[in-house]
Amino acid sequence: MSYHRSQPSYPEFPDFPEQPGQPHPSQRPAQPAADRRRDVRALSTAYKRLRRVATLSALGYFVVFLVLCAYAPELMSSRVTGGLTTGLLLGLLQLPVTALAVAWYERTARRRVDPLTEAVRRNTAPSPQGARR
Repeated sequence: MSYHRSQPSYPEFPDFPEQPGQPHPSQRPAQPAADRRRDVRALSTAYKRLRRVATLSALGYFVVFLVLCAYAPELMSSRVTGGLTTGLLLGLLQLPVTALAVAWYERTARRRVDPLTEAVRRNTAPSPQGARR
């Protein structure tokens, strides 16, 4: 009795390159460990800076608003126009300031952090199967 095996409709190798024309991960030139650490450190620094600036801009505005409410009530109750006070105007501006911080975060992440992430991902080749450390 003969047994015939047909081609499977799925890739047999789990680490098969997803894009045609790219070498198999085990055939990529290995990047030195020092370069990988430098890439990861640059990515970590860029991400930390991005988080800090976005968080401090949104929360900083809110803290300034609270401090003005607590220590400068005459300023916050002064009228800008009609029934609109300075405190109400600054409170209403809080939403656009937060939206701008989020938009800046997304734009900067797309332009600066995502390329670093792709470089780290591209340069970190998985070790060939069977090679254990």
